[in-house]
Formats: sequence, structure tokens, C-alpha cells
Amino acid sequence: MVQEKKLVDEVSGWLRIYDDGSVDRTWTGPPEVKFMSEPVPPHQEFIDGVATHDVTIGDNRFRIYLPEITSSEKEKLPVVVHFHGGGFCISEADWFMYYNMYTRFARTARFICVSPFLRRAPENRLPAAIEDGFSTLLWLQSVAKGESEEPWLEKHGDFSRVFLIGDSSGGNIVHEVAALAGKASLEPVRLAGAIPVHPGFIRSTRSRSELEKPQSPFLTLDMVDKFLGLALPVGSNKDHPITCPMGEAAPPLSGLKLPPFLLCLAELDLIWDTEMEYYEAMKKANHDVEVFVSKGMTHSFYLNKIAVDLDPNTATETEALIARVKEFIEKH
Repeated sequence: MVQEKKLVDEVSGWLRIYDDGSVDRTWTGPPEVKFMSEPVPPHQEFIDGVATHDVTIGDNRFRIYLPEITSSEKEKLPVVVHFHGGGFCISEADWFMYYNMYTRFARTARFICVSPFLRRAPENRLPAAIEDGFSTLLWLQSVAKGESEEPWLEKHGDFSRVFLIGDSSGGNIVHEVAALAGKASLEPVRLAGAIPVHPGFIRSTRSRSELEKPQSPFLTLDMVDKFLGLALPVGSNKDHPITCPMGEAAPPLSGLKLPPFLLCLAELDLIWDTEMEYYEAMKKANHDVEVFVSKGMTHSFYLNKIAVDLDPNTATETEALIARVKEFIEKH
């Protein structure tokens, strides 16, 4: 007789873990939002001005977005490496919520986007996702040197203007990968800037904003606690350098060689207080860091297509975020 596996843990509709170690990531929350976590197949033809395809190199896989090049565009386009969020435990580079946002970003801000499929916890605990993030830069370097082939990047990509962007836990990866890049020789690739968006910077003690600000579909306290418990190295807590780069356990920020940063925050984000601690610590360490705040918005608001379509404020703040990122990329 086959023994039925037992549920050991569950996270806010997103994730279930069983006693045999298996993980089920089927969305069990409201069915009307399920479409946002559905994979979108790649398409080589331009749809709404953007084509996408997937590249597999060894164990690594990347989704690439190419905006339609106009006859007036003579210069090559910056390359933006995107790290998806999901508390290091859920989501994929080809989910609809990212496809919807990053096709729009690539089209509006005029860049080629490369989004790696990151290994996820608990099957692959940190630093697995950081390693995948950094190996994306190494792959770009091999394309820039002519050691690997990727026609879209070879023809249209400017390897002297590579940027990192990441949502939520992807923002943590931005910081970590930028720090690794500062110690590496990546020529002819040049890291021109880094954009953590609502990064998952946190401490083991609850901040005031965690207790007072609203929980949202994209961030609950349950998600903060359980995802990080599953993702961080065994025996670590949230004071780990990956989740608390401004903390005492992390290498001093002043010792890092970092590109210019644009830190994008949401005014009503649960983890606002610790994100601001990171900003203050970066400034104190004399890093080039600007902050941009989306007023009245919660964590990862711009990924919620329903809110962007139905709520004029969310739509306006999403446009403002895209415009600010575009401005930062053009400046650097």
C-alpha cells in the first residue's frame, strides 16, 4: 500500500512542502490571479514591439527580450540583467507577471533584457541563486569575447553598458552580484549600474514597518519568515549577509567596489524600514546611491497586472517607475 505523503509546511497559497521532501508550487490562492504565474512561451516574432527567446547553456537557462529596433537607432542597446523575485523559493523568469512587465520595460526604456532562470530553495538553498546571477555575467562576457554565440546580443547589445535589476529577493541578488562583479575581471563587459527594486533586506528582529504597514498579495509576514527560513543556509537567520547586507555579519559596505545604484522603494512596503537602513548605510559608505519612492504603493505593486489595469494610481506609479529606471540607464 502506497503511503500518502503528509504536508509539512505551506506558504500563503504559493508553496507546499511534503514529508518526502517534495515541493508543490501550484498556486492555490484566488483563481482569478493564477494567470500571473503561468509561463509564457517565447516568440521570435515581434509582439507589441518585443521578441523573446530562451537560451540554454549547460545548466543555465536565460529568457531574452529584444525590443524592435527602429531605423533611427544607430547605437547598440544597453543590456539589463533581470533577477526575478519570489523569496528565493517561487517564480520563474518566464512567468506572465515578469513577461508583462519586462516586455514593457524593454520596449519603453530601450534595452535588451536577459533574465536567468534561478535555482530555487528549498531544493537549492542560497547562495545557489547568487551563483546563477553571477554566472549570467560570465556568460555575457563569453558572448562579448566571441567565445559563445547569441545573435541578438552580438548584433544589438552594448557590453560596456550592462545593468542589473531585480525585484524583491531579486534585489538582494543585485547587491550580491554587483559586489562579486567588483572583485572580478569581466572585460569587455562593464557593469554600469544596479537597480534593486523593493529588495528583501531585513533583520531577524521585526521592524516597525513590518508591524504597521499593510500586508499585500506579494508580501506577507508569513512569506517573509517562511521563504527566508527555507532559502537561507541551514542554521542562518535573517541577519545573514544576503538578507542583511547592512548588518554586522555582512562585509563592510565601504570595502565593496560597486557601480552607481538606483534603489527603488514603495512607500507602503512591509520592509520599508530595513530597506531605508540599507540606503543610509550605502550613503554612509560613500557609494553612489539614489533612492526613488513610489507613493502609496505596496511591495512589487507593478507586477500586479490587475491593479495596474484597474487602479489609476497604480498605473501612474508604474509609469513613473519605468520612466525613472529609463532615466537612470540613459544617464549611465
